[in-house]
Amino acid sequence: MALLNLVYRDQIFPREAYRLTFDRLLEQLTQREACKTMVELLNLAHERNREAQLAQALEQCVADAQLPDLDALCSRFEAKPASMPKVNVQLAALSDYEVLLDVETEVAA
Repeated sequence: MALLNLVYRDQIFPREAYRLTFDRLLEQLTQREACKTMVELLNLAHERNREAQLAQALEQCVADAQLPDLDALCSRFEAKPASMPKVNVQLAALSDYEVLLDVETEVAA
């Protein structure tokens, strides 16, 4: 609900589409639902690093006079497992660390 009375509210929206979407949400939903939906949209843009792509989708919703479907947008912008890099971690053998311990004891002696 903090979005309603926030002095710098328009400055926190990364693009105009977000502000227009919030205005549309306020017109058609309760204030509580509008704020909750907007925070979830902002979180989606941030967490998925899809600010520009989400803005385009929101512009389309505004142009079509529709409210954004949060579930559809979440699945549209979800992280694709195929695009995630595979990381193989090679752990050093414990004997490598023992060599380091032997070096320290030789230096101390």
